[in-house]
Amino acid sequence: MPSSKEKSAPQSGVSGAVTSEPSRRKSPIVFSSLSPAKPTIAFDTYWRFAKLRQDIFFSRFEGKPAPWTNDPILNAHKFTNAYRASDRVSQYLIRDVIYAGPQGIDDLFFRILLFKLFNKIETWELLQQEFGEISWASYRYSDYDRVLSNAMASKRTVYSAAYIMASGHLIFGVNRKHQGHLKLLELMFEESLPERIAACKSMRQAFELLLSYPLVGDFLAYQLVTDLNYSELTNFSETEFTMPGPGARDGIRKCFSSLGGLSEVDIIKQMADRQHYEFERLGLDFRNLWGRDLQYIDIQNIFCEVDKYSRVKHPEISGISGRTRIKQKFSAIDHSINFFFPPKWALNLPVMSACKKSEPQKKLF
Repeated sequence: MPSSKEKSAPQSGVSGAVTSEPSRRKSPIVFSSLSPAKPTIAFDTYWRFAKLRQDIFFSRFEGKPAPWTNDPILNAHKFTNAYRASDRVSQYLIRDVIYAGPQGIDDLFFRILLFKLFNKIETWELLQQEFGEISWASYRYSDYDRVLSNAMASKRTVYSAAYIMASGHLIFGVNRKHQGHLKLLELMFEESLPERIAACKSMRQAFELLLSYPLVGDFLAYQLVTDLNYSELTNFSETEFTMPGPGARDGIRKCFSSLGGLSEVDIIKQMADRQHYEFERLGLDFRNLWGRDLQYIDIQNIFCEVDKYSRVKHPEISGISGRTRIKQKFSAIDHSINFFFPPKWALNLPVMSACKKSEPQKKLF
């Protein structure tokens, strides 16, 4: 590790170790104005994982043949991208749900929330097949309930396994999970939530509005406000506010044996602030997303993935959940993705330019 004379670190939050004998210290010390937080060996693994996972993304984007990494853990198990917006479901949401229909406030809100409550591409396409253009104006509870109930009766899975959604049996007086979620959407519209979200001045304000609704906890509210912010409905900075979920908290506990007075939110913010320094410190050439640095949502997602990765890489480090295995095995999905990001990010021209330079091969995601 370089000495403080060789390389200067930020003066607040997480800072590099200050020592003239780098070989004696295996990981940097983390400082705050309160007391030092103590990283584990998994702190460096965090940055190496982010670099390796992003390298896989670009290798696949450029149409290179498998294997896309020499890392045996990444070859064997499924991990999300370093950037949340690059994942297959997020890409579908952005390209085929948000920007593939009317851009009015009600329709944007309805499409995004309807898609995310199920978070499953096949469920969205089932509804599209049945109703054509999906809009709030044409929505009828009885119609949507019928289609979803029939799908479940035929043993189709209508919810993603990415995260667990609470049901609304008691709150809304319904019998099935999807009925509670449809009723939740109706309640949001009855209380003019789309317009209230659009009028919010900050991501935290919008998050707290979503959080005030039944069935919506901290984790889901943060995911939803991030998805809404992919649209033109809002225009919040993604480095304004964050709310770590259970997986991210587990990852943080594996990367730090003590937070030293910092909160989990503080840690995420400091990691975002320090990303260039940490990649340079470890000699990692991290290719960001065509000029876009890791945002808070990405930092916390990587913590979630490093929690899983460390179950194999660092089995001696226990997190909060105590899980020791990675359940999902990796297998390439035979679908090409035409990457498209929110236009306000100004990434789509660089993406198109990169596509033209890449050899036209099918990309498996």
